[in-house]
Amino acid sequence: MSTHPASLTIAPPIVETDTTIAVAGRAPLQARIYGQRRAGVVAPLVLHFHGGAFVSGDLDSGACMARLLAQVDAVVVSLAYPLAPAHRFPEAVEAGYAALEWIYKQRNKLAGKDARVYLAGDEAGGNLAAAVALVARDRAHPPLAGQILVAPMLDPCVGTASLRETMECNTGCKWADGWQQYLRGPMDAEHPYAVPGKATRLVDLPPALVLTGQDDPMRDEALAYAQRLRDAGIAVTSAVLGNRTGWPDSLADAAPDECPCAAGVQRHLREFFYPATPPPS
Repeated sequence: MSTHPASLTIAPPIVETDTTIAVAGRAPLQARIYGQRRAGVVAPLVLHFHGGAFVSGDLDSGACMARLLAQVDAVVVSLAYPLAPAHRFPEAVEAGYAALEWIYKQRNKLAGKDARVYLAGDEAGGNLAAAVALVARDRAHPPLAGQILVAPMLDPCVGTASLRETMECNTGCKWADGWQQYLRGPMDAEHPYAVPGKATRLVDLPPALVLTGQDDPMRDEALAYAQRLRDAGIAVTSAVLGNRTGWPDSLADAAPDECPCAAGVQRHLREFFYPATPPPS
């Protein structure tokens, strides 16, 4: 059975289906599935978290990144996770982990027999993807094939050079406000599931693809986390895309064909999902 779909001259439209995920002890989670299982194909299966600084965003604002993933032949489940301040840490992380468990149980139906499962997220969703990867490691289930972090929001200090260069975000910016509304108090800033960028134990995590932009306010924290993962022995691919990505805001606003970095993003996604097989020795 093929693990990579055959090339098509004209790609068929991506099927998008809204659904709910039943979670014990809480209201069902809303989700949107992009793509569907195809005969003879085992596709990458991705749980995607949208951005919105922990306090906003929905399935519609997450559609650009979800479609970019689906356009490289992944099946994507994009999650409407509980938002702060009504739902502070760790509710979004636990909801994300519950959705991951559901996806893993449904993987054969969604994407093909024994489909490989990935996490992906942009901006605050990148934080949640990194956090859920840590939870899955610590709870020893489910096995993950990789994590994809796009312009991830990883540093509650909002004091990096890239933030200062682009936003002058020392006080009063949406990311500082988002962190304040997401964390329950100062002690949460020390919790690895709240702030994966500060986690002290990063071994045994899945391979990572970390993408940022030259004009991305999150650039420095994304690259710092990628380096910390490498230092822990994790296989990491990281890249800084063009000068005018508009990230992370453009990811919530643009259609995939309007995203200025769509081609670069999709190239990196293809290489991550379908690494070249080295020739036999």
